[in-house]
Amino acid sequence: MTATPRTIGKAPGKAHREGITVMQMADMFATEQHAVEWFENIHWPDGQLVCLRCGSDDAYRVKSGKPMPYRCRTCLKYFSLKTGTAMEDSKLPLKLWAWAIYLELTSLKGVSSMRLHRDLGVRQATAWFMLHRIR
Repeated sequence: MTATPRTIGKAPGKAHREGITVMQMADMFATEQHAVEWFENIHWPDGQLVCLRCGSDDAYRVKSGKPMPYRCRTCLKYFSLKTGTAMEDSKLPLKLWAWAIYLELTSLKGVSSMRLHRDLGVRQATAWFMLHRIR
């Protein structure tokens, strides 16, 4: 078996990356409500609420939002946008999670918990917790 030479071309390199910019991210997640709407669109792109616990499409929004913003008529359980994700059991707002995910994924070598602590204004232990959940 003979080895064939690989075609070596110029790759775009580190400087050329596609994705959203920091300014686009700031516009996308300007408020907590923007973050909620974005996560809703990720979970339910067609707008039909689906229970994140049992998968039933017989779910509805709770008017008061307590104890959680959504409830399933099939399993009779409440759920939130964080249910079944790495963000579950966290009291942190979705906006902070979105920024932490963005900063971790756009950093070439990852981001340290100290850096996240300074950038997001959370305790270092909270930043460490978030990074471990994201990773």
